[in-house]
Amino acid sequence: MTSVATDPELRRIHGFLSAFTRRQAERTVGIPGGFAALNDTFPLSRADNHVLVEGPTDPEALPGRVEEVLGHLPHRAVYVLDPVTAEACAGPLARAGYTRTAVVLMRHTGPVPERGGAREVDLPALRGPLAESWRRFLPGAGDEVVRTLVERRVVRRRGAPDVRFLASHDEWGEVASWGDLYLDPAAGVAQIEDLVTAESHLGQGHAGVVLDTALRMAAEAGCTTRFLTAFADDWPRRWYERRGFVPVGSVDCFERE
Repeated sequence: MTSVATDPELRRIHGFLSAFTRRQAERTVGIPGGFAALNDTFPLSRADNHVLVEGPTDPEALPGRVEEVLGHLPHRAVYVLDPVTAEACAGPLARAGYTRTAVVLMRHTGPVPERGGAREVDLPALRGPLAESWRRFLPGAGDEVVRTLVERRVVRRRGAPDVRFLASHDEWGEVASWGDLYLDPAAGVAQIEDLVTAESHLGQGHAGVVLDTALRMAAEAGCTTRFLTAFADDWPRRWYERRGFVPVGSVDCFERE
């Protein structure tokens, strides 16, 4: 298998994602072509307990290797950075019961907006809005799952040299929209992630405020590569495209209960 990630910007993004995953993990376990990132504090979180394939691997052996490193968890999740590798692994993983989805990597190529007006907040300010949003997105989730999805955010702090939680507030000071900004000024790369708006504030422009603020902060930090992720078939992808983001690659996600 030969990687097609020849675009230097895409290689920088891949490198950032790998480094973020390693830093954020409580522990890692190496496998051929990648590693398992594990956070034993949050065993129900797939984002914090998964295998990342970042290089060539043996597709037929991959399901068994995943089982070895994730077998203690109630789920299995494998993220593959390179599309050629992902295609080769798709068959073996499908036979092992995995479903496949694509997450698009989108780089900002438009003009840097003026500072949008969002401000940096700490996790306590986001706990209520986060819990409410997760109950909206996952109506069948139990209290422990929601608690995990909220509290796992604390480990993001160690994922990059500079991690900021940003929020736009309404006229009464309530958090209306929020998102993460991960900065690595030395590498010149920034990621914007988990941009969400409270249901009561949809359509009021708060997400744009957070996004504009994140882009301006990233540019001021010297990060010329600014990117985010979006599901391939979901509407936010089109919204990001209208705001100057273009697809530069994808990450294939393989999951199994």
